[in-house]
Order: sequence, then C-alpha cells, then structure tokens
Amino acid sequence: MRIIGMDSIETKVVDSLRYSRKHPDFNTINNEVDKQLKLLYKLGYIEAYLKEINQSSDSTFLAQINLKNKFSKVRLYNIHLVNLQLLRPLIINKSDDYFEVAISNLETVLQLVNQDITASGQPFAVVQLQNLIPLDNNIITAYLDIEQNAKRTLDSIIIKGYEKFPKSFLKHQLKLNKNSVFNLERIKKQTANLQNINFANQIKEPEVLFTKDSTILYVYIEKSKVNNFDGFLGFGTNEDTNKIEFDGYLNLNLINNLNYGETLKLLYKSDENEQRTFDVVVRMPYLFKSPIGITGNLNIFRRDSTFLSTTQTLKLDYQIDVKNRFSAGISSLRSDNLLSNTSLFFEDFKSNFYIAEYQHTAPQFYDFLFPVNFYVDISAGIGKRTVSNSDLNQSFLRLNTFKIFNLNERNSIYVRLDGATLISDNYFENELFRFGGINSIRGFEENSLLANLYSVLNTEYRYRLSNALYVHTVLDAAYSENNISNSKDKLFGFGFGFGLLTNAGLFKFNYSSAKTENQQFRLSDSKIHISLTSQF
Repeated sequence: MRIIGMDSIETKVVDSLRYSRKHPDFNTINNEVDKQLKLLYKLGYIEAYLKEINQSSDSTFLAQINLKNKFSKVRLYNIHLVNLQLLRPLIINKSDDYFEVAISNLETVLQLVNQDITASGQPFAVVQLQNLIPLDNNIITAYLDIEQNAKRTLDSIIIKGYEKFPKSFLKHQLKLNKNSVFNLERIKKQTANLQNINFANQIKEPEVLFTKDSTILYVYIEKSKVNNFDGFLGFGTNEDTNKIEFDGYLNLNLINNLNYGETLKLLYKSDENEQRTFDVVVRMPYLFKSPIGITGNLNIFRRDSTFLSTTQTLKLDYQIDVKNRFSAGISSLRSDNLLSNTSLFFEDFKSNFYIAEYQHTAPQFYDFLFPVNFYVDISAGIGKRTVSNSDLNQSFLRLNTFKIFNLNERNSIYVRLDGATLISDNYFENELFRFGGINSIRGFEENSLLANLYSVLNTEYRYRLSNALYVHTVLDAAYSENNISNSKDKLFGFGFGFGLLTNAGLFKFNYSSAKTENQQFRLSDSKIHISLTSQF
C-alpha cells in the first residue's frame, strides 16, 4: 500500500509519517490510513480526509488524502470551567472569553482538563471539542464541551485479605479517609505506600465499585511475617589468660501481633567484660485513632560489680508520613556506684532530660537481605544531673544513619555513621557512652570503649552472589574523646564477612581485627562474630 496527497508537496508530508506499507488484508490497510489521519490532525491538518482508495494492481493499493489547510493554533471558547492556572505554560494568548494554544499541544490540553475535573471527584466527566470552525488560514476555533457529573466521595473502604489491618494506618499513613473526594490516581499513590509498611503487602491494585448513590473502594492487603529473633555468638582470646572467651546477645522484635501496628523490642546482652544489658521498648502508634503515638523504654545496664544504671524514657510520637516521625518526651537516668570504696570516677547520680527525636526510614522490603535502604535517627536533649542535691546542666546529641548505594544488581556499598556527644562541665565514668563491637566498630570487644564524644564510620563493599548469599568487606574507623582520662583516640577495624539467607533466617558471619592509631595490627586481637536473625 502507498498513501499520497493531492500534489507532490502533500505527498512529501505524508511520506514523513513513515507509515507501514505492507499489510495482510484490506482491513489493516483501512486501519493504517485512519492512524495516519489522526497523526495529521495532531500536526494541524484538521480538515484532512481520505479521498479514495484504489487497487492499482493485484497486490497494491493506493490511498489518496486531501490535507487541505494546515492550522498552527486553536482558539478555545467556553473556558469558565477550566483551571487556566494549570494550563498556563501551554497558553499562547488569552482573553476573558477564550485562550489559544498550539495545535500540537491540543491533545495535552484536553488531557490536563480531563485529569483536573476527574481529580475533583468526577471520574465520568467527558471533555470534547465541538463546532470546529476555521477563523483564518492559521487559527481554528472550537468550543470546549465539558459534560460534568455529580461529585463522588468515598462512601466506604473495604479491606480484602487482611481484614484486621489497623484502620488508623489507613487514615494517618495511607491518608485514605471516608467521605474524601474520590480521585483514583491519588488513591493508587496512597495505597502504593503499603510498600513502606513492614507488616503488610498490597496484593493487587485497588478496585472501585460505583453504584447509583455510593462509591466503594476495595483495597487488597496481606499480612506479612515481620517478628524477628536475632542473636549472635562471639569469641576471642583473652590477652591476660590466653583463653577463649564468649559473648553474645538475644534480640526479640514483636511487631503487629495485636493487629494494632504496635512494636515490642526486647534485648538482653552479656559480653566478655562482665557487662549485662537489659533493654525493652514498647511503641503504640495512633492512640485513640489520633496521629499521636507513645513510646516507652526501659534500659538496665550493669558493669560487673562497679555500677548499675537504669534509664527510663517516655515519648510522644507524631507520624508525619509513612517515612518520617517526630518524637518528644522525657528521659530519666539513675546510676548507682556498687564499689565498696568511693571513687572520683564513679558516683551515685540522677539525670533528667527533655528530649526530641526525628526518624526517617526509606525501606526496600522487596530485598530480604537488605530491607532498609536509608535510615536517619537524630536526637537531642537538655537537662541536668543531680549529685548530693547539687545540680549541673547537661545536654547531648546523637546521630545514627546509614545508606546503601546500589551500584547495580550485584554490587552495593553500605555506609553507616554513628556518633554522640555529652556536653557537661565534668563527667563520671558511669555516664559516658559505651561503644565497640559488632553493632559499632568491629574488632573491639562489646561496649569496651568509653567516651563523652565519639563517632564511628562503618563501611562495607557488598557483592551479591545470589538472592540468598552475599559477601562483604569490613572497613571501620572511629574517633573518641574521654575527658576523664584526657585521651583522644583514633580506632580502626578491618575484616570480611558474609550473609546467608536460610530457612531459619539470615545468618551472618564477621571476622574482624582492630587497632588503634599507635598500635600495630595483631592477629590475636581478631574477633569472630556470628549472628542469626529469624523471622516468624
């Protein structure tokens, strides 16, 4: 088949469309001609029409199109129902009664007008052009005909699959509310936020049932298993006794077991320095269906027979959106000196702080090995420390953040920064920050490092061998200041490891060695850390 115009100039225009010339039957020839006419309309040949199709030979057809005049602009009337601000970038000229746009942008204008009306709660609105009349050889006029319907609102939201999905998450995290203006595109974006909620998955796209007097939204959700049990076993050689010593911890996270979106975290840790940690966190989101939640924390730390510290924290949480949360509350710390003799470095004291915290979490739950891509937790507090009825003003700042840079499907780089500072005129050893170990700078014993200011940089190059196995390097660096001992240290950790996703959970192995700035690397100081995180 060949398509020609009324003369060589028109034929050249048609040829520029690069239409398909080979067709199996006459129906596909007609379809191809209709397709090319629509393209010509978009180019401004509004009056173009098919004059005739003739069979020039047994296997060849010749279609002739009359292009007529080419218009460059269209003038649209009846614009009082149109959001002109939305179309402003496309408008060439306007008055109180009409506006003009390039004819090449006409389809875009109609789509934007339709989307704007649909977003206002009229999904069945129809936008079309009527009375197309040439004004001159350059401009064609037309009337915008907008067939409107009654505005629709969401009368009911029905959850399918996970019927006990917490309704507060619908309202405050997904922003889906009954009696809100119906907008299907916005609803799809809101339900897509289910991918940022770890205890639920969207099974398929939401569906809408329209009846004569109601609009019902169906959201398809399934409950995910996100409870996890985490533990590790570490062992190394004691420098004094040359004997192998063991340390480890147990970490239990229970999430949404009551179908309320609640979180219970329980941690017990025992390490080779005869240190014991018990930590429990309870978070209840959206109290009384409000955007406000509450978080309580109890932390008990005992260091051999030296001291015992108990910290209690209570915060109110405001969930800004799916990824961002702001908290404010109070924290109380009591530390008791267990030494039989008094010490300048250990003292009984109480501390009370007003605290504020911000958290941002960008998950990638589709990746079972690395479910969180970006995380930020920054907190600050001001308060005072009380010793024997003597008060001292103090403040602190903490930062914990990490980011995974995905280079491609197999290669990624993990970077984490953890740091804190306690600002005070003087310090006791039992109020200093404790760091070091598998969740801090690797290669050092758990909580063996004390500082009133520290920062730790963890880096890993990760190579994914499969969807269930990856290997990685360990390269850590840290800086710390301890004003009690007047020391400033630079610390380093080196090593390697791997992670394996098994039926029992995620198994991790780390082999790392540590050194300080003025200390030589010694293989005997190496640490092996093994952990297993199991979901249920």
